[in-house]
Amino acid sequence: MPMTDYNHHNSSFQKRIKRRIIGREHDFFAVCSPGLKQVCHNEMLDSGFPEENLTVTSGGIEFKSKLADCIGFNLGLRSPLRILMRISRFKADSFETLEKKINAIDWILYLPQNCCLKFKVTTRKSRLYHSDAIAQRCEKMISNQLRGAGTIVLADQKKPDQTIYVLAEHNEFTISLDSTGTLLFKRGIKEKVTTAPLRENLAFAMLFWAGFSKEDILIDPMCGSGTFSLEGAMMKTDCPPGFFRSFAFETWPGFSRKAYDHLKKKTQEQILTISQKQIFASDIDDSAITCLEQNTSKHGFSDLIDVSKKDFFSIIPSMISPGEKGVVMLNPPYGKRLEGKSDTQSFYREIGKKLAADFKGWRVGVILPLRECKSYLGLKLELKPIYHGGLDIFAGIGLI
Repeated sequence: MPMTDYNHHNSSFQKRIKRRIIGREHDFFAVCSPGLKQVCHNEMLDSGFPEENLTVTSGGIEFKSKLADCIGFNLGLRSPLRILMRISRFKADSFETLEKKINAIDWILYLPQNCCLKFKVTTRKSRLYHSDAIAQRCEKMISNQLRGAGTIVLADQKKPDQTIYVLAEHNEFTISLDSTGTLLFKRGIKEKVTTAPLRENLAFAMLFWAGFSKEDILIDPMCGSGTFSLEGAMMKTDCPPGFFRSFAFETWPGFSRKAYDHLKKKTQEQILTISQKQIFASDIDDSAITCLEQNTSKHGFSDLIDVSKKDFFSIIPSMISPGEKGVVMLNPPYGKRLEGKSDTQSFYREIGKKLAADFKGWRVGVILPLRECKSYLGLKLELKPIYHGGLDIFAGIGLI
């Protein structure tokens, strides 16, 4: 292709991107863990997003916005798992119709031409129910389109992953594109982790439910990898949860690196520097302490987070923050992590006694593997059902 033709083609392509992808509103879906939809809804409202453009639905929050808002939410929301961009909805009860509908989508506007396609297919009560066959048909049509666009790809170029979600319900297909990539709870901070680390979105939800604010002292006395401490530090400093990581949307044709760098620069200017210890993390495990020290020092939280080796039952909060009450968050070992310590009932009973004796007036959040653990603690807590590591567990939240 002569250079003048290529430039003309490139210019018209960019105009199509601006008109159809950047300039228009699209439907998006913020996928949430069970129990966290309302937290996500509140987060989005707190960001100034109009309530009339939000709908709480099964599995998450549907919202209508421009691509820029989707990018901003990936960077700034702490509670959801991922954000999907809705591409198309149609009826199909045969593979021939499915292929026609998929081929009618202008995929070159949505996907980088040199990408590795992945598919997540879910079917419910549809004539087309074989997920692998659906994925194969979709991949064939999309790949043919992208190849036909004629981009020259270098052999050693790394292909970015792009995941397409296909939902078929009663022959109604919803096609979505994952804007996030690696799940949002992975903040890009915890390079070192201990066994069974708490997910960051759950830590945020518990801090949110406990009313944690920038003015609060936080004690994290069974810190493990320090999820509560690191999440609390990001909240206190106004550091966006996605600041240290990358996203799938960064290779989309509609993505502007210049605009995104400007957005990150603006958010970086708003990140606060706190040079006094306000978060106190401790554990009896040497490896946990080492992990957290490495993670805090690398991301500039060492001045804010105090890390020490201590047994929870030896902590006197009045010595840590004289005259100040705050928030204490506990993720006690349970299941296999409890082996050799004691049985669950007596262990939680001891935790409850310690909290009642020494943390009077503090707000508390405790991970509970079983509903009956609330009665073992002997504290007035509100139970919030959550899902973690394949288990249905509870967060107990309250004022001691």
